[in-house]
Amino acid sequence: MSLQQFVQIRRDLHQIPEPGFQEYKTQRYLLDYIDTLPQERLAIQTWRTGILVKVSGTNPRRMLAWRTDMDGLPIPEETSYPFRSVHEGYMHACGHDMHMAIALGILTHFAHHPLADDLLFIFQPAEEGPGGAKPLMESEAFASWRPDCVFALHIAPEYPVGTIATRPGILFANTSELFIELTGKGGHAAYPHRANDMVVAASHLVTQLQTIVSRNIDPLDSGVITIGRIEGGTKQNIIAEKARIEGTIRTLSLESMKKIKARIEALVQGIETGFACSATIDYGSNYCQVYNDPALTEEFMQWVQEKRDVTFVSCTEAMTGEDFGYFLAEIPGFLFWLGVNTPYGLHHAKIEPDEQAIEVAIRLVTDYLSWKSGQM
Repeated sequence: MSLQQFVQIRRDLHQIPEPGFQEYKTQRYLLDYIDTLPQERLAIQTWRTGILVKVSGTNPRRMLAWRTDMDGLPIPEETSYPFRSVHEGYMHACGHDMHMAIALGILTHFAHHPLADDLLFIFQPAEEGPGGAKPLMESEAFASWRPDCVFALHIAPEYPVGTIATRPGILFANTSELFIELTGKGGHAAYPHRANDMVVAASHLVTQLQTIVSRNIDPLDSGVITIGRIEGGTKQNIIAEKARIEGTIRTLSLESMKKIKARIEALVQGIETGFACSATIDYGSNYCQVYNDPALTEEFMQWVQEKRDVTFVSCTEAMTGEDFGYFLAEIPGFLFWLGVNTPYGLHHAKIEPDEQAIEVAIRLVTDYLSWKSGQM
């Protein structure tokens, strides 16, 4: 197995980023590659645009699982790559191209050198939205191959190549999208008393939303409300009849998520009364926290610290969201960060992860799963 081939696979996948549940080219590419592997111990199921691959063990007592995500982001690419995205307006800016190449490298190894235990590879669509983990777990395909434990990684721009970071317990936050639409009465800019201005209403609401974390959430807890987009009005001399606010909510506890949503609803009711308008709230996609199984994670951390070719870092929680949390809510496992050493962060149009991390991850995970399968 040439590890360089998985760098090329990453570059191929980088060129075809697709939205959630529209990863048709990506799925075809993955299936075509999987077809080149020894098939004696492989079984394959597709679910929507996702793929499940089972590698039968030589003496199975349980099933281990490795999960990767597949979709891209609606970000116009600004990298210096000669292999930039050919899908205008879309980019693999969160490392899912790296994740898939790593997963194929691990799968390739075990297709030739099967474990004692069964091993399931989960190629999951729609991680960035609307969320593929939860419906995948509810599918008949997944039910037929439900694993006993599940593992995953995510690239980390801030860590050097060769660094592995994780922690027991909560690693990623609970997250929720937030969409609020306000409808009032439009009119001429010269006659504001005859209208209900939704630009003004939206401006008041955005300011009020910023008081929730500072005044309604326990300061020893953590929460973030980010308003990333406001849209309202059509022309400078027309009072806006409609306005739309878009953002996200992130918390480190489910209780704080409930409190924030309750407070948002109360503030929106106040805006309806104060500005004589109507409002709707849509929480869009909601992801539960990524909560690493303490025992499995501690065991992995100790195992990694004995490896001479990688450096382990015990990290803190992050306010990022990941729908891998739905797997961990029902199945023991963990997620860890993989250092890729790039100055640009996740979801940045210029992010260029160091491809040497692909080899690091393939070697590390194949070694870990082999070691894990040998335990009982």
